[in-house]
Amino acid sequence: MSTNSGDDTASLIQAQEHIWNHIFNFINSMSLKSAVQLGIPDAIHNYGKPISLSHLISALQIHPTKSHCLARLMRILIHSGFFANEKLNELDRVNDDDEEEEEEEGYVLTNASKLLLKDNPLSVRPLLLSMLDPILTEPWHFMSTWFRNDDASPFATCHGKKIWEYGGHEPNFGNLFNEAMASDARLMSRVLINQHKEIFEGLKSLVDVGGGTGTLATSMAKTFPHIDCIVFDLPHVVAGLQDFENLKYVGGDMFHAIPQADAVLMKWIMHDWNDEDCVKILEQCKEAIKGKEGGKLIIIDMIMENQTTWTNKETIETQLFFDMATMVLYSSQERNEKEWANLFINAGFSDYKIIPTLGLRSIIEVYP
Repeated sequence: MSTNSGDDTASLIQAQEHIWNHIFNFINSMSLKSAVQLGIPDAIHNYGKPISLSHLISALQIHPTKSHCLARLMRILIHSGFFANEKLNELDRVNDDDEEEEEEEGYVLTNASKLLLKDNPLSVRPLLLSMLDPILTEPWHFMSTWFRNDDASPFATCHGKKIWEYGGHEPNFGNLFNEAMASDARLMSRVLINQHKEIFEGLKSLVDVGGGTGTLATSMAKTFPHIDCIVFDLPHVVAGLQDFENLKYVGGDMFHAIPQADAVLMKWIMHDWNDEDCVKILEQCKEAIKGKEGGKLIIIDMIMENQTTWTNKETIETQLFFDMATMVLYSSQERNEKEWANLFINAGFSDYKIIPTLGLRSIIEVYP
């Protein structure tokens, strides 16, 4: 390859820069994880106004030898959009005997970091901590090995068993995973209740398949007291959970039978399974709403290549990240509309409707 001309030199440097950016891209995730573990979002929130670096160091009890490093961590997190600088008022400025100048700016939260607060009911903190736990990050080192063997997934290559088997034998991991799903369910239930109540109009019963500890179904039951809600999950997941009023917990296997209801709800379930397993699950969903007037399946999941008003480069990239994550962790995939439609047809459904208003994900109503 010739590098004599100026154009070639520029292209060479740009190519190197592109590679370097991707080599070190993991630093964004790990820096954010560190910020959450240190409690930076909560420290800024609790301060109640822009917080100077020196006050933040004090609030976090940073070791004196590491104080200068915190500014560097905050710098990259500001660049990533998780925090911002704001000018301090005169009364908030702090004099430092070791510095000639006063601190002029303090740190404030952004909309993204507000979703990382411990006490925010819509916090995505549990999802961040679970997805960046070594149990789920280590399998990525085995991807190239997995491509040359017959293991189900890089997770299985790494840990010696599939993710569901692993979770059944490791309660701490199972609890971490369940809390991550519950945190997402809290955010999703807020959106569904505020923006899409019409989806649940006319229903008298609803079964949330793979509903975990019942976060989403509980919100549905409280919002729609006329709907009898069922949380359906594996027996060990729902064991000990208490029924109340119009909500009850049922243990079972979605591959064998799903409780009868006017509607079946599945949030973030189908992308965990391959096509053959998805068809089996969908067949059981169809059986569950059999004979129900206005019966339907409600799926909340991702539709790849779905161009909406939400779509931008970051959205597409995040969907591609999720698709790779399903491959590495579950031996499954995210799907485009054509792939979803094939599943519905193969399971015997007659029609579907997509409501693309959930950002990365969509609501899909499927009709028998």
